[in-house]
Amino acid sequence: MGSEQVENAHSVVQGHKINLPTKITLIRIVLVPLLLAFLIAPSRVNALVAALIFGAAALTDWLDGHLARSTHQVTTLGKLLDPIADKILLAAGLIPLVGLGRVPAWMAAIMLIREFAVAGLREIAAAEDVIIPATRLAKAKTFLQILAILFLILNYSTWPLTFHDVGFSLLTLGLLLSLVSGVDYYLKCRKMLQYRW
Repeated sequence: MGSEQVENAHSVVQGHKINLPTKITLIRIVLVPLLLAFLIAPSRVNALVAALIFGAAALTDWLDGHLARSTHQVTTLGKLLDPIADKILLAAGLIPLVGLGRVPAWMAAIMLIREFAVAGLREIAAAEDVIIPATRLAKAKTFLQILAILFLILNYSTWPLTFHDVGFSLLTLGLLLSLVSGVDYYLKCRKMLQYRW
């Protein structure tokens, strides 16, 4: 009887442990203040460190999802934290670059508004037990945004194109894909839920 109670208690504790994919997601959030510390104090060395931190944080976005799916460790907490961590990281990358004059405020605002709007749509769909998976457009948008921010953080001057020129071009393309994929999410959500907004 006593041993059964101990086993049951152990199972409860195990069930509430944070698994590895979720820990990786939390690492992404923890890296944000470190990223900001190097990003808001621009220098060649700080830019390199900030780019490495941002790149590592972006890599965890792929890693946590891959591990969660491949090891069947998808949890409610993980599904809640992952998109929040993504948006925090994007904002942490874009907003300081606006302050440094490398990204127009309107461009950053559109991208962030789009992210929160799509998150809202997905929450509405999830409440109706409808899952709207990420499309190739959305994945391409994310890749371009990450690459663009890396170039804009480094901001090296090279010939014939500077890192800023390359980064801004990639970010502009990412903005276009962001808008197109956002409209795509909206149309899919309306169709699957049969709403007439």
